[in-house]
Amino acid sequence: MADKTARDIMTPDPVTVAPDLTVTDAAKLMVSKRIGALPVLDGGKLVGLVTEGDLIMRDVKVEFPTYLHLLDGFIMYPPATARFESELKKAVGATVSDVMTPEPVTVAADAPVTDVATLMVERDVSRVPVLDGDTLVGIVSKSDLVRSLISEG
Repeated sequence: MADKTARDIMTPDPVTVAPDLTVTDAAKLMVSKRIGALPVLDGGKLVGLVTEGDLIMRDVKVEFPTYLHLLDGFIMYPPATARFESELKKAVGATVSDVMTPEPVTVAADAPVTDVATLMVERDVSRVPVLDGDTLVGIVSKSDLVRSLISEG
């Protein structure tokens, strides 16, 4: 693994989607292709990553914000407002752009595999899109890292 790069272990030319694809169609695509994530491209530029977890979030119960009883009125506790809006948007999101992770963690195609593995652990992500400049060329998953370790042994 010492000399291998992201390009050596990545899945090249990953299946991608546009931000305006419906969540239902994204889910069907993941199932039919047996993949857990779809890079989101807008005009050829990587703008996000939608994962199985993002789609599952649609079915999660939304945690309603805290309200304070003050002078016979109710006010929403401000820090909870943004989280609530974000959760609500994911819960009712109709398109990929509503549920995707924007600006996902990425790696360069020539990044050493050890750096890719470290980044994935530090950022707690299961997959990272691989870029050559600004162009998406592949995706590396934890499974790809494991396979590269096995092939060395």
